Amino acid sequence: MIASIDITGVKYIAGDQVQKYVMRKIARLDRYLPRHARKSVTADVKLKQVNRDHGNKYEAEIIINVPDKRLTAKDSTVNMFAAIDIVEAKLVNQMRKYKQETITHVANRRALSRFKRTQAAEQVE
Repeated sequence: MIASIDITGVKYIAGDQVQKYVMRKIARLDRYLPRHARKSVTADVKLKQVNRDHGNKYEAEIIINVPDKRLTAKDSTVNMFAAIDIVEAKLVNQMRKYKQETITHVANRRALSRFKRTQAAEQVE
């Protein structure tokens, strides 16, 4: 689970429903992280209400600090819950890319172990 999640509102008061929703959505994101990074991850959530001429908009920005990198996503819609969902989807893609960059690929390990087995079999014969 993500170590700390800080929720702040800018010109917006985040109610209990919104805070629970954010906590539930952000806490699930750790499954997309490599195991070595899960304990040191922190998340900052900024919820903002923007008054525009054509109506109010809600803006959600989530900054996730992982080892050696900072992942950010931002979106604004007419509904706060929808903005959080969109930002979560953006972060999932970024976390998958981060995980692919940081861990060695399983396929490479399988090929190496297969090579070692064939070498061992040839030495036995």
